[in-house]
This record gives sequence, structure tokens and C-alpha cells, in this order.
Amino acid sequence: MLKIENLNKSFGGIKAVDNCSFEIKEKTITALIGPNGSGKTTIFNLVSGILKSDSGKIIFSASGGDGKDITDKSIEDISNLGISRLFQQTRLFNNLTVRENLLLAIDNEDTKFLSAFVPQYRGTSADKRNKFEEKIQEMLELVGLSAQGGSASGGAKFQNVLARDLSYGQKRLIELSRAILNPHNFLMLDEPVSGVAPRLREKIKEILIVLKEKGETILLIEHDMNFAFKISDDVVVLEKGRVIAQGKPEEIKNNPRVLEAYLGN
Repeated sequence: MLKIENLNKSFGGIKAVDNCSFEIKEKTITALIGPNGSGKTTIFNLVSGILKSDSGKIIFSASGGDGKDITDKSIEDISNLGISRLFQQTRLFNNLTVRENLLLAIDNEDTKFLSAFVPQYRGTSADKRNKFEEKIQEMLELVGLSAQGGSASGGAKFQNVLARDLSYGQKRLIELSRAILNPHNFLMLDEPVSGVAPRLREKIKEILIVLKEKGETILLIEHDMNFAFKISDDVVVLEKGRVIAQGKPEEIKNNPRVLEAYLGN
């Protein structure tokens, strides 16, 4: 589904991505791991259009279609092709409610940014508005936030909570919800369980497994090796911008070169 071919990116004299090549299979969860500074986030930024490459190719094919060269395309073009991303740092609109944050993730090109946050988002049909509301409810159920406050009415009240008033764990789940709601074929998650409690890590793991069972393709960056190995079908290991290993989690765990990259000689 995603193919990285001889990708290069330097910042001054530092090679962040160095002749990097790997491939992501459709309907799998792949973990991109490596020590700090190994180039993981740079690759995410190149794939999602935030950075421009120095050379190499990024080929993306959606649902078995022909591969398209998306190298150096704009963020908007890449998103419209079906690539959705969760960032490491939360990027919610703090002055908007949970519901409004989620609405902005759904088909916002058609709704012209939801008519600048008008509650009834004028310009969309009643049928479309109803579908949006159903999607929001389904998503909150998936991430376990549909009954905040202990009841269905509590869930309705939760949708009207401002993002700035959410706990860190709730913000992370809403961020994940936004990434899932954004129309996509390929989901990129940058440290989805960073800084969250063990119980929430387990919840996120369950969510990602459900998504894969529904046919999602997921690429994630993760520093929690236990989480990465438990959830992934394949693992790609980077060191100094290069792929040093790729394979099943059980193969990567005992790979001498991987152990050396993390632990040194």
C-alpha cells in the first residue's frame, strides 16, 4: 500500500533519512521503531507532505489501485488521497467542543470548514448532518467515550465539553477519533500511547485491533516496545535514517543488529 524508495532528507549537514526503503502491506499494522534521532518522525513528515524530500520516491496505492507517486505533494493533496495522521502532540481546537472537533474531521472540504463553526453548519443537507452525528456517536462508542458521566445523557453532555477541559487521556482518544473520522485508506499514528496510563494503552490497543479487523492499514511510531511488538504484524527498525531490519515482531526482538542499535556494544 505504501512504498518508500531510496528516500533522502538532510537538515544542513545531518542526514535524517538516508537512502531509506521499505514497504507497508495493506490491512496490516506496522510499527516503525528506532532510537531517538533515527528518522521516524521525519519519514512521517515526508509521507504526509509536511516536509519535502531531497530525493527518492513515496508511492501510495489505495485499496489495490495503481500506485501513485505522492513525493513532495501538498498536505491537502495527500490527505485527499486517503492518508490520515495522528500527531505526537495533541492538536485539538481548545476553544471548540468535542463534537465540533470531531465534525471538523469529517468531510470538511465539502462543508467549507463547517460554515465557520456555525452550530447547524449551514450548507449541508439534513441527511448529511444526521450521518455526521451518527458517525460521531459511533466513534465515541468505539473509543469508550459515548457514556462519559455514566449514562447516555452523560455522553451527550460530554460532546459539548470544550477540548481545553478534557484530561490528557481524553484528548488523546479524541485526537485518535479525529484521525479515524478523517476519510482515509491509510492511518499514520505518531506515538499513540505516549504519556497515557496503562489502562488507556490497553484500550487503544483494542481500538487498533478492531480497526485492522475492519480492513484498516496502520503505520505507527512507538517507543513502547511491548506495545509495538504485541500489536504489530510487521516491524521496521531505523538507525541513523536507514532501515536496519524489517520482519515479524518475534524476528526483530532477538535481531543482534537491532539490540546493538538500542543498547550499544
